[in-house]
Amino acid sequence: MTIRAFITGISGLTLSDAEREFIRAERPWGFILFKRNIESPAQVAALVGELRLAADANDAPVLIDQEGGRVQRLGPPHWPVYPPGASFGALYDIDPELGLTAARLSSRLIAADLIDLGITVDCLPLADVPVAGADAVIGNRAYGTEPDKVAAIARAVTEGLEQGGVLPVLKHIPGHGRATADSHFRLPTVDTARAELERTDFAAFQPLADLPMAMTAHVVFSALDPVHPATTSATIIEQVIRGLIGFQGLLMSDDVSMNALAGSIAERTRAIAAAGCDMILHCNGNIDEMREVARETPELTGKALERAKAALAARKRPQLLDRQAARAELDALLDRVGTA
Repeated sequence: MTIRAFITGISGLTLSDAEREFIRAERPWGFILFKRNIESPAQVAALVGELRLAADANDAPVLIDQEGGRVQRLGPPHWPVYPPGASFGALYDIDPELGLTAARLSSRLIAADLIDLGITVDCLPLADVPVAGADAVIGNRAYGTEPDKVAAIARAVTEGLEQGGVLPVLKHIPGHGRATADSHFRLPTVDTARAELERTDFAAFQPLADLPMAMTAHVVFSALDPVHPATTSATIIEQVIRGLIGFQGLLMSDDVSMNALAGSIAERTRAIAAAGCDMILHCNGNIDEMREVARETPELTGKALERAKAALAARKRPQLLDRQAARAELDALLDRVGTA
């Protein structure tokens, strides 16, 4: 069965006939959901089932951005609110073990929500290290400003997801923390010297290089490649992501439709694949763009196929969880931050 190396969004709460036919014809590897796709637990579970049926793949990965804080696609009234990443960092500063415990509990509870719906991949954790003056797009999503602390909390978040049977996606490799623009709207350029990037931004990702999947940053690092953002830079993917950081898992782009990238959707798709990304991510549900991405995306073969299979094989069986007790423990830990 031919699978194409892209992940696609869809437009609404159910599959349209055009989307169903598109999925059957073009065979995307996976899917990603957004708020526009979410109404109720029963509806989301049915949609996930529709996607896998159209793909004729019971194990097709379904992704979501469920971080907590302001990046939370599932929310009230059907799903609880989760804290932003900075809350774990604040608790870590009081007591590192408590900070790690809270991070693990939060992501474990998130995983339980996702598995109920058939969602098997969460675009989490972040290892971005923000600096003063950076754009707020990362902001309190980050776990802190020291690479060791960020990596430790990201590892705890990963453990919680894995215990709940959900695969993590490490983002935004090799770092979005210094960006002075939101890459959803325009291309950020970071002019920091390579040695400093290696000491801070890249260092936060190195202890997490064993994660099964990662998502690139649409950020130019002028000390490494003054022209191309990491997503379309063969130099950065080879030398930094695969080389210095040592990440060998499945590498997916951030959204190909974001305004940080130049050229047509077709040109962007070709550039992402040529640079060395294993998987192209398209999020906005525009069927014309989806078709353009599919036309330009290669079949999933070779090393990319091996990485994709290894990523799916890394998913663990969910462990038992007392949700009420876990949430009470999480809330009690977070109260420590407020008291402090």
